Amino acid sequence: MNPLSKLIFELSKLPGIGEKTATRLAYYVLNQDAGYAESLAQALREAKQKLRYCSECFNFSENEKCEICRDEKRDHTHVCVVERPSDVTPIEKTGSYRGVYHVLHGLLSPLDGIGPEDIKMKELFVRLKSHDVKEVIFALNPSVEGEATTMYLSRLLKPAGIRLSQVAYGIPFGGTIEFTDRQTLGKALENRNEL
Repeated sequence: MNPLSKLIFELSKLPGIGEKTATRLAYYVLNQDAGYAESLAQALREAKQKLRYCSECFNFSENEKCEICRDEKRDHTHVCVVERPSDVTPIEKTGSYRGVYHVLHGLLSPLDGIGPEDIKMKELFVRLKSHDVKEVIFALNPSVEGEATTMYLSRLLKPAGIRLSQVAYGIPFGGTIEFTDRQTLGKALENRNEL
């Protein structure tokens, strides 16, 4: 395989990147000066060598514990459960959540052979037992797998007496009912607020 084909092949392995996008990215990198390609390669190497999972929440971190878990100003009694490390950033950008996180690294999906032992579920239970957690907030994607994971965890955590909540799903701010899909509209009706 020639170097260009190998580069396209490797880029096409990235999630959401098809062959056309991989080809476009490969040509972009090749059209930049050699310093850009070297910087990109160095950034990839450093990230792979220096980042690991936080021992507390399983987000990426350079240290044993991530910045959020080490921050004593955060409310460690509230744990927001997310599917992937990339889900933490958008929540943090809202500036409205000051608790900590727990990254599952997947969702339950029996059809794909993903069970409780394949995600960081056991680690969540250990964490909840060893800390004085008052609330677990589920911020999992509104999919069949996300709903199944939320329901499964809720059923197991209910006896512990911890408050359980889920982020609301529904019509986005500025959206219109006319163009909202029926699943989103259904969730908006289910999660309606009392006035």
